[in-house]
Amino acid sequence: MGWFNWSSSGKSTEESNPPLRQDRQKCWETRDAYFDCLDRAGVIKAGDEGNKCAAENAAYQENCAKSWIDYFNKRRVLAEQQKGLLTTANVQAQDAKRR
Repeated sequence: MGWFNWSSSGKSTEESNPPLRQDRQKCWETRDAYFDCLDRAGVIKAGDEGNKCAAENAAYQENCAKSWIDYFNKRRVLAEQQKGLLTTANVQAQDAKRR
């Protein structure tokens, strides 16, 4: 995809040539496929799945910039943590209404 190439000036081409819309779309599609595989495997943290999602992970790594991958993977874990907090908050709110 060319997101990681360096020019002679020392700047990455990612800085000088941002990804095109179709590049971003391909990244999101491969991310979604990889995360769906992780969901089916019951894995929250990307990288903890062993060989279960190797093909999906390879496509994800190939089509997304490292900075995006780091962000998406961290966001996945945070979103899962938020689900637990929201569930707890909803239970507490229901208990408070009953009293």
